[in-house]
Amino acid sequence: MKGIADEPQYSVGLLEAGATLGDVIDNHICEQTLSEKSAFFVADLGVIMRQHVRWRTHMAQIRPYYAVRCNSSPTVIEVLAALGTGFICTNKSELELVQGHGIPSEDIIYGGVCKQVSQIKYAAKNGIDLLVCDNEAELRKISRCHPNAKLLLQVSTEASSQDDEMSMTFGCSLKDCRHLLERAKELGVQVVGVRSHISSSCEVDQVYVHAISDARCVFDMGEEIGFDMKILDIGGGFAGTETQLELINSAVMSMVDLYFPPSTGVSIIAEPGSFFVSSAFTLAVNVISKEVVARDCHAHDDPSPNEEPEFQYYMNEGVYGSFASKLSETLIAAPSVHKKSTLDSSVFSSSLWGPSGDDLDQVVEHCLLPELNIGDWLIFTKAGAYSLGQPLCITTDSPSTPVYYVISSRDWFEMQDTGVSHEATLKNFSLVPYFLNSCQTEAALSVPA
Repeated sequence: MKGIADEPQYSVGLLEAGATLGDVIDNHICEQTLSEKSAFFVADLGVIMRQHVRWRTHMAQIRPYYAVRCNSSPTVIEVLAALGTGFICTNKSELELVQGHGIPSEDIIYGGVCKQVSQIKYAAKNGIDLLVCDNEAELRKISRCHPNAKLLLQVSTEASSQDDEMSMTFGCSLKDCRHLLERAKELGVQVVGVRSHISSSCEVDQVYVHAISDARCVFDMGEEIGFDMKILDIGGGFAGTETQLELINSAVMSMVDLYFPPSTGVSIIAEPGSFFVSSAFTLAVNVISKEVVARDCHAHDDPSPNEEPEFQYYMNEGVYGSFASKLSETLIAAPSVHKKSTLDSSVFSSSLWGPSGDDLDQVVEHCLLPELNIGDWLIFTKAGAYSLGQPLCITTDSPSTPVYYVISSRDWFEMQDTGVSHEATLKNFSLVPYFLNSCQTEAALSVPA
């Protein structure tokens, strides 16, 4: 899509008369009873709007730049653009996607640690000047291909936990910053601020305190060398809970007031990704096969009569598709079962697998579920983060999992009142009334994303 179209592009189910998200899921499962039983998402756009309100309430002085790699659904981009967020992109396709929605180039950051020369040139040609850099090799590429670039120097941040070693591998160390700043000055590249890399698993507000303290040191170095330092990007790591926002805001704003008071003119931004989309998406998958094994036995032998069985269930989505985040060791929470069961139903040790047959394609290692049958449905909530990219391999006839978008009439009108520039949303969304207990395909809430 290039620019804002004259005709609506997204069909969204409007929930009225007491209809709920559960009704929508029931309806689509009902529709698929006689069809292929393909996995699907249902996305509540009202959740994204409410997360935006939470952010604005607790982090009012920090502008969010949405991390597009978290969920590149065009509908999500449209909603967040209407609510006034900026965007951080890691490659050309994300840049094209965001610019295709009419987002001004000044509201886009080209992130990513290693950038292709052709993509740096694309950014230069399209006026995307704000880039992230953390090493001299990248600095030299940028100086050759994008002389008007304005850099955010990415600085490594203390790991948020003992198990999180990845955050130490991103960004230059504090002691190396001066050298990189001096090289930028020699090459004639502007440095305008600092970006802190904070892991998405971060749960400790003190990590942000250290990041801001380090940033102040880098700002001082940059100003001493002659740069006009004016942007502080505190990075990501936002889990999505209101409690976390309150804790981070309390810690961050006291440090900001100390090191970056309003008199400095420094803009504070952050990069929430899963914060906006994780809880907005629900994924329904179908059980396509099952095996019974002996408890604590990895071989596929039949259990003895005295052993309690353990079940392995195979689903029509796995880590090479909608559960790709599992490959980065993200914990996938156990699903609920989409069928009525009595309160005293027995539960059994179970594991959940994708359809590939690959040893890596284990989605949930252990959970307790009632015995399932082939054709049963499982429901995964909080499924919106890192689940809607292109599949790593094609294991079904469909190249991507369809998404059905819905919003309640109350949330729709509140979004209009909340949005900074909601006219784009009104122009591109077509609301389709959702009717309960419909199993007709013409009642589908939207086209696949």
